[in-house]
Amino acid sequence: MTTRAVTTPLAALCLSLLPMAASAKCGHDEARLSCAQGTVWDEAAKACVTTTS
Repeated sequence: MTTRAVTTPLAALCLSLLPMAASAKCGHDEARLSCAQGTVWDEAAKACVTTTS
């Protein structure tokens, strides 16, 4: 077995696992949320609320 036959699959495996390792660092208790235009996220209410100007 040649070195290339070992390193190529190993490199492919490492590159395929890289995104999983990066996403593991994200906070799982936090979610991204987009509120509709004219509303903002209210942390206390845990909901989008209408803004007042």
